[in-house]
Amino acid sequence: MKKIFTLIVIIGLIVIIGCDSGSSKITTTNIVQGEDRLQTIREKGVLTLASANDKPFVYIDPQTNKLSGIDADIIAEIAKRLGITRIEEKEISFVDLLKQLNADDSIDVAADGIYITPEREEIVSFTQPIYKESEVVIVPKVSKINFKDDLKNAVVGAERGTKFADLIQDWKKNNLVKEVMFFEDTTKLLDAINKGEIDAGVSGSALVKYPLKNEKFYLKTLQGYNPEIHAAAGIAVKKSDITLLNALNEKINEMKADGTLYAILVDNGLDRNDMI
Repeated sequence: MKKIFTLIVIIGLIVIIGCDSGSSKITTTNIVQGEDRLQTIREKGVLTLASANDKPFVYIDPQTNKLSGIDADIIAEIAKRLGITRIEEKEISFVDLLKQLNADDSIDVAADGIYITPEREEIVSFTQPIYKESEVVIVPKVSKINFKDDLKNAVVGAERGTKFADLIQDWKKNNLVKEVMFFEDTTKLLDAINKGEIDAGVSGSALVKYPLKNEKFYLKTLQGYNPEIHAAAGIAVKKSDITLLNALNEKINEMKADGTLYAILVDNGLDRNDMI
């Protein structure tokens, strides 16, 4: 009987050790990583943001030399409410933003008008939406393109890695455009339309609002066009940073409730239609 009891105890210990080395251990590790990152950010007093440095989302204001824009202002307010005094930016091309967020442990969050999509949610976690946006078609002020149907004989461009690039690729597959081209950023896209290198471009409604006011661009948005993309933007974090994600969402909820989020959108040229 003593031998049988000893054997039962040994088997029980093996089962316990086996369970500890399995999925429960991984889950605990993920939670600790999230707690550690938020704690580390608070201890440093610095939150590191990855962005593509695109107006009007995240950019350095040349007059104040400060980080500005829709996403930047929202993150700055969140940081202040979390007791974080400084934000540092790492500039990364838009197409590589989420990849670098996961690869570079020094990056805490990524934001730059990033749409929340099922594909992106497979590799990162997003906060609740902070605003919404749709696409516009940009053409020269003097153009033969007056309706979407006129794009059938047009070369149409979009910024690489965006949902707009996916959209015009679908148009090409369905013979709705003649050809497509892709650009590294919105400024290069608008320059190409302005110079007549392409006939039209597709980009975000908020993204092109500021540059189209610039006199160097003799461009306009296509009137009467019905958007196909109705997307919401969020702040991206590593999937393991659960506590950081929860803290961001808590502050976003506070900002929605007290009107601060809406005020930031208005200050950056958006309106109630962009609010979620």
